[in-house]
Amino acid sequence: MQIETLAPDRARLMSGEEYRESLRRLKPVVYVNGQLIDSVVDASSLRPGVNALSFTYDFALRPEVQPMALATQSSRNRVVNRMLHINESSGDLLNKLEVVRVMCQETGCAQRYLGHDALNGIAQAVAHIDDARGGNEHRERFAAYLADVQDSDIALGVAMTDAKGDRSKKPHQQANPDTYVHVVSRDAKGIVISGTKAIVTGAPYMHELLVMPSRNMGREDADFAVCCAVPVDAKGVTMVARPAGRPGDKVEHGAALFSRKFGQSTAVVIFDRVFVPWDRVFFEGEWELSHVLTYSYATHHRHSCIAARAGFGDLLIGAGALMCEANGLDPDVKSNLREPMVELIKIVEGFFACGVAASVYATQDAHSGGFMPDAVFSNIGKLLLATQIYDMHRLAHEVSGGLIVALPGPDEDHNPATAASLAEVLRANPDVPYDKRIEVARFMEDLTASYQAGWYSLISLHGGGSPAALKQEIWRNYPLGNKVDLVERLLDRGVLAENGERSNTRSITRNRQPGRCCDTGCTTPGQPVMVPLPESRKGAQ
Repeated sequence: MQIETLAPDRARLMSGEEYRESLRRLKPVVYVNGQLIDSVVDASSLRPGVNALSFTYDFALRPEVQPMALATQSSRNRVVNRMLHINESSGDLLNKLEVVRVMCQETGCAQRYLGHDALNGIAQAVAHIDDARGGNEHRERFAAYLADVQDSDIALGVAMTDAKGDRSKKPHQQANPDTYVHVVSRDAKGIVISGTKAIVTGAPYMHELLVMPSRNMGREDADFAVCCAVPVDAKGVTMVARPAGRPGDKVEHGAALFSRKFGQSTAVVIFDRVFVPWDRVFFEGEWELSHVLTYSYATHHRHSCIAARAGFGDLLIGAGALMCEANGLDPDVKSNLREPMVELIKIVEGFFACGVAASVYATQDAHSGGFMPDAVFSNIGKLLLATQIYDMHRLAHEVSGGLIVALPGPDEDHNPATAASLAEVLRANPDVPYDKRIEVARFMEDLTASYQAGWYSLISLHGGGSPAALKQEIWRNYPLGNKVDLVERLLDRGVLAENGERSNTRSITRNRQPGRCCDTGCTTPGQPVMVPLPESRKGAQ
């Protein structure tokens, strides 16, 4: 007998305008450059960040990209925004990778993917806690919250990085405990938290913040092992934020062509005795399993960072090619331009390939059932982009020439005493008008040689984990023991002890994993694959 499968229903998705209106209903306490912001959505200093988030909402409504922008949460048989989806296969991870790249091609940094990474990390953490302690309390509480988030299609910020205080001391050893977010009291209704989170991406224009521990906790740090959801306008929450992008730079005359439209704010978020009801507390005090969340979130987020910076790399590749053309030079003929362009392509597609590999070799978490990108490939890809972002800028400069910083300012384009002369002498390719040449030059300056360019470099280097943290994870997870076994076998030395098991007395050889003996490796048969690429990406392949 054939069993009929019900088609999934669809959560209601917000449009960009509906997202803006939803922000107007919130009243968070936000300071930017010392000024209290009356309305986040209407503040010029935050407009590029609001624009970026608004784009992600409109993007998900486009029929041609919905196969990758949306996902079916099988536990509810419900189609939801992929940025709020718990990954159920390698195909989900591949689609998430692709959709983040495409969104970041348009916005530089789509930001909303951080909430996706946190939800996936929390799902794994609560499942581990319940399985260790028995029962389903944590799972059920999180599942109810997840359903609410998916059905309301809200934007989630991630409040993970604590202010930290003295870095040599643990949370409970700090002279000021508010350098870490911690529980100050509990009762039948919920918990009260205080402390400070730093570097909270997009905080002013999110709907809620997911508060998470930033490090592994010891027994004495139990009060600091807290994970919960807090509305941005909850009583006691104060945000001290940076402007998003470069909103005040000569909008009318063409400077900051990209970052005046799209940007990212970051905030220090102060929690002063903030009440959180139990239905929004996912765990508190479970210090012995706090490492599950920090590790799973970091791995998911580094996987997403690969896609985000690939999208930014696409902007550099496109702008570099346009600069070559505007300068009257053809990389097909000029090897001194072709070689740096190929090097730039190699870097971008190289670290993106690590993201693809991390998706293909994903593993299913035994506790939550969610899929986790491979930690080694995720960290290698993030390490490559973190350390090569400066090379990406250098190569873009090499093919562009010095005009991108030597060009007179935008006001000269409208100066009757100089505009005509500049238009004559600064035109290079007769087929490319002067105004088109300077437009792409200023676009490249905005991306690679401005305040915003420095921000992209630093956020690529340290965002999602410093190079030192990435190297530690690569070393910790890489199956070095397999390679030692291989060489010892080839040296005909034997690798097994008398009882048939290899001795693990040498720590350097302890880390092993099953060999990948086929095309698919150790993956579950029948996993869905990535949906077809949208037209915007096909041309880049």
